[in-house]
Amino acid sequence: MLIIELSYKKDLDEVNKHLNAHRDFLDVYYKKGIFFASGPKTPRTGGIILTLADRHSIENILKDDPFYQHQIADFHITEFTPTKYSQAFKEAMLFD
Repeated sequence: MLIIELSYKKDLDEVNKHLNAHRDFLDVYYKKGIFFASGPKTPRTGGIILTLADRHSIENILKDDPFYQHQIADFHITEFTPTKYSQAFKEAMLFD
């Protein structure tokens, strides 16, 4: 599992200029089943994307994000292996 953390490098006015394009980017990968949750951090200093895809694939996918292309945010990828989780999470994530 990967946690992709976006940290804004630009002010929110600049972020908002690219927000619809960023959401369109997210929609593409939701439809492909690659992203399964995302949203802004609180306070709104960036965002989080959750995925089960492999790191190499995600590094390439993120290059299509308008936030990456326009240098709106820095991207930090954290990989971890869930070893404890609820039954509902197991079913949603299709863990064996």
